[in-house]
Amino acid sequence: MRATVGDDGDRGGTGGAAGGGGAAGAVGLRERKRLRMYREVSEIAIALFLERGFDTVSVAEVAAAAEISKPTLFRYFPTKEDLVLHRFADHETEPARIVAARGEGTSPVAALRARFLDGLDRRDPVTGLNDHPAVLDFHRLLYGTPALAARLHGYLERSEAALAEALGSGLDARLAAAQIIAVQRVLALENWRRMAAGERADEVHGDAVTAAGRAFDRLDGSLSLGSLG
Repeated sequence: MRATVGDDGDRGGTGGAAGGGGAAGAVGLRERKRLRMYREVSEIAIALFLERGFDTVSVAEVAAAAEISKPTLFRYFPTKEDLVLHRFADHETEPARIVAARGEGTSPVAALRARFLDGLDRRDPVTGLNDHPAVLDFHRLLYGTPALAARLHGYLERSEAALAEALGSGLDARLAAAQIIAVQRVLALENWRRMAAGERADEVHGDAVTAAGRAFDRLDGSLSLGSLG
């Protein structure tokens, strides 16, 4: 797996608008280049890690495979672990966004329940209910590498903090956010374990929906969120 991403793409992300495209068009182009760089370099790195192991592949080797300099790589990915966990970036603040965007009269737990159940139906990898070989390989890499598993806790902590803020901050909000994030993590991990054991997503879907419903029911009954969010 190989992609060419030159250093000029990095410089293009910081330079001023040129030509007659206008500032808005230039910003859009820079953002597209930035996102493409993140995606392509992350994919190259993950392919190398899957092939040879996370600990045996150096950052310099990833940079060489992506045809960028090592300093450029570090401008996008501050740590080696970030090359893998970049795939979680969009999900980090997702619970907070769901709570903030919920409809009038919908409780935070109900909104998050609906989102999780929708993710199960869509076989969203973040729910653990996805048996595609590439997804299974990625999760084995993630959970089987101590450095990545440890780094994942940082992602969960940031997700929890963002959710607490969406719930109104304060101790009650932080306690509620901690329980919600923990429930989603355990549900996803259970689904992944069944996938890793060889079960099929379609066969597990019913059990996963039942388990999620039961877990969110308990959250709804134990959390006092009426004055939060």
